[in-house]
Amino acid sequence: MRKNFGPKPYTYPQPVFIVATYDENGTPDAMNVAWGGISEENEISMCLSANHKTVKNILLKRAFTVSMADAAHVAECDYVGIVSANRVPDKLERAGFHTHKSEFVDAPVIDELPMALDCRLISYDPSTCRLVGEIVNVNADESVIGQNGKIDPSRLDPITFDPINSTYIRLGDKVGNAFKDGTKIK
Repeated sequence: MRKNFGPKPYTYPQPVFIVATYDENGTPDAMNVAWGGISEENEISMCLSANHKTVKNILLKRAFTVSMADAAHVAECDYVGIVSANRVPDKLERAGFHTHKSEFVDAPVIDELPMALDCRLISYDPSTCRLVGEIVNVNADESVIGQNGKIDPSRLDPITFDPINSTYIRLGDKVGNAFKDGTKIK
């Protein structure tokens, strides 16, 4: 038997994105975003309300980076989501994060988070809070690159948001091969 919960934002996994921007003075900022995902081959979409300092910065600079939160930085990633840069302009520094400028867009890359997407703003609709960005580059620290030259999720150690229990969960083990295992049923 199933239990009905009504309309809720309950999906698994919900990636924990850390969206970073520069303000008008070049001060880096970041926020935690759990409602987002890939919407096209080179596009990312997120739900961000207009009152966030990060959204104001994105609209100003038309650029941002999206880092994958990891298990090693849960407290820092949570902190940038619960503290507003409208009230705490140096929250990124207080979190202990350091940044460098992206090579591709006018936005900061967080040094401690080993994978990031460099993005340009495509559109933002304040009535729906839907932000769409063009992914112009993906960068990853060598520490998360596997022997095959690709990003190794076990080295990245990304976390996901559990909206039902308000927790963060480490992603688990490989359970199959995409575009291959289903061919057994064909």
